[in-house]
Amino acid sequence: MSRQSELTERQCALTREHRPVNEMIRFVLAPDGTVVADLKRELPGRGVWITATRAAVAAGEKKRVFSRGFKADIRIEPGVADRVEDRLTALALGALGLARKAGAVVTGFSKVEAALEKDDIAALVHASDAAEDGIRKLAAIRVARFGPAGGPPVLRSFTSGQLDLALGRANVIHAAILAGRASRSFMACACALDRFRADSAANEPATDGS
Repeated sequence: MSRQSELTERQCALTREHRPVNEMIRFVLAPDGTVVADLKRELPGRGVWITATRAAVAAGEKKRVFSRGFKADIRIEPGVADRVEDRLTALALGALGLARKAGAVVTGFSKVEAALEKDDIAALVHASDAAEDGIRKLAAIRVARFGPAGGPPVLRSFTSGQLDLALGRANVIHAAILAGRASRSFMACACALDRFRADSAANEPATDGS
């Protein structure tokens, strides 16, 4: 493998497949011997890389991939995938809050509706517990402007309560993320969270059989 590939790809310790690093999660051992997800890929020490989906991380825990990767008999507190998802969610919500401070987030149905009709939108956000009526109305505007297959992605990754806390206001059900530098970090975090959640345990990835 070329030096360039080594810098941009890693081998999944579970499946043995090589993937781009942005599709992987690096795990390291903390000083107390616990396994920690190095989501920013900046912690020191030996790393064990696993495909960045819930199914892969859960399978890695079940099949003792971490012990093999770190070459040690590691005791892991159950629920590694849950903890990773919690951290990915926190990172995404934190980035959303920063985007709001930079003026890149529009909330309130009428304001979101207006932004969707004329602004450069990076994403449309609906609370996971949003009423379908409001979602359908905004979807119709999106289709009218961009066509059935076009337009910004639609995210339903967070509850209204989570959006309230991240944005510092009450009853946030719909939001428009304006395109630009301020929204890029949030979009990267939100996409990482959605990618992690995409695979269910029912679709556990194939392993090398070890």
